[in-house]
Amino acid sequence: MRAKITYLVTAAVLVFYFVLVGSRGVMLIQSGTFVTVTFGVAVLILPVIGLWFLWKNTQFVRRANQLASELDAEGGLPVDDLRRTPSGRIDRDSADEVFARRKAETEAAPEDWRTWFRLAIAYHDARDTARARKAMQRAIALHDGRPVPAA
Repeated sequence: MRAKITYLVTAAVLVFYFVLVGSRGVMLIQSGTFVTVTFGVAVLILPVIGLWFLWKNTQFVRRANQLASELDAEGGLPVDDLRRTPSGRIDRDSADEVFARRKAETEAAPEDWRTWFRLAIAYHDARDTARARKAMQRAIALHDGRPVPAA
């Protein structure tokens, strides 16, 4: 729940920032000179890109949570039995052991979104965020029946 609240607060702050920047862009355009209009248009591009990025990330998180709920209902969510350091961080060797199992499971069933979902969690636990996101995107695409690009 704390993560959802943090995400919502961050999104709200970003939207406020985008509105603020957008209003400055409009003010520059209203000035009417060539330089301020050009600058205003350039300034308006930033909130548009930011809003698109925020929307895409929100969609990604929503879809990943839907898959997690579906997998949980099936009883297929991986159990978090990883060893932890005294500070609470996941032990790297423990994460690597689970990752090896998840990778083998995914190689055995590459068209099953469930294996890709569990692999994404293993990547995340191994602190490889970029690969975790790609694996989760693949799980979402497989679940939705969309074509999956070659890895």
